[in-house]
Amino acid sequence: MTLAIIGGVLWILGIVALLTGVLPADHAIEVADRVWPILLFVVAVTVVAELASKAGLFDVVAARLARLARRRTAALWVLVVGLATVATAFLSLDTTAVLLTPVVVSMAVARRLDPLPFAFVTVVLANTASLVLPVSNLTNLLASEALGGGHDPVAFLAMLGPSALIVIAVSVVVLTLVFLRRLPRTYPDAASPTVSDPVLLRVSGVVTFALLPLLVIGLEPWMPALGAAVVLVAVFAWRAPRALGIRLVPWSLLVFAGGLFLAVGALEALGIGRITALLAGTGDDLRALWQVAGVGALVANGINNLPAYLALESVAGSPARLAALLVGVNAGPIVTPWASLATLLWHERLRAAGVEVRWSRFIALGAVIAPLILLLGVLPLAL
Repeated sequence: MTLAIIGGVLWILGIVALLTGVLPADHAIEVADRVWPILLFVVAVTVVAELASKAGLFDVVAARLARLARRRTAALWVLVVGLATVATAFLSLDTTAVLLTPVVVSMAVARRLDPLPFAFVTVVLANTASLVLPVSNLTNLLASEALGGGHDPVAFLAMLGPSALIVIAVSVVVLTLVFLRRLPRTYPDAASPTVSDPVLLRVSGVVTFALLPLLVIGLEPWMPALGAAVVLVAVFAWRAPRALGIRLVPWSLLVFAGGLFLAVGALEALGIGRITALLAGTGDDLRALWQVAGVGALVANGINNLPAYLALESVAGSPARLAALLVGVNAGPIVTPWASLATLLWHERLRAAGVEVRWSRFIALGAVIAPLILLLGVLPLAL
């Protein structure tokens, strides 16, 4: 609700800027033309993930990973890391935060393991693994569009793949050193999750796993995502119509993102670019790339990663600088609770599951990880 209220205020400010001429109408049209495919993808992939979750897909996958680990906690830890990384890379960081968090928590509790270490895996990797593909993060979709090559996953991986690998590796190493030694070496078996409708589970599994490769073959991401959403909605309308509803659509995020695009467009028209250019500096050498990544992370932790990206995108200036900015605004916002929407959603899901986590603990962990990933994640971009 708070996100929708903020978004509503931003919409009002944007409309006022449009009516008063501060934001030219042609510029607003350009923004809308750029943004609608991205927001359509966000809606479609959210609907797919929500319906797959209602069918029990994530619960079944997590249970099978637990069986695959054969009661060895270290093996389960590695498999959960892999699941969080894949979910983030293909289905976006918000999907990992919202849908995977309660799954891994219930999986851990059922096996008498402390759920907090696994919960921290989901939130940290939801942010740091969001550098992998264009569809992993809304900022990536914006950046790949800004580069002019469309949402080409191969080009994106060529640019950010090494940085993503380093950032994920650093995150996993720190998480493992902090948490894994506190867990028992083995865990007891637990009952398999109950599946209310096997047909829905099978169809959801087929549709979701078929969607993953379709998101990385060069199509506009909204196309396969929308197709998958239509199929699942049709099947649920047949098998479980009560599961369908207006709440499947992430309205708060849409209102917030749309208002933010308008407001930032107005600020750019007023000359905010001069300030951001001064902060971000110039050049493609390592020091300059560290500067733009660091500024991106600071602004993201100060306000939020999406407005941080929008405010700094115009002064990135080159593919290397844009990639460094993504390292800062994607992987860097893990210090303050509000830096990433995924973090706030994660905390909300933990509270709903009855798991309490102190923000001081989150901040302390993020303060260790963030400088390391900024320092090391930018290095490949300067080579």
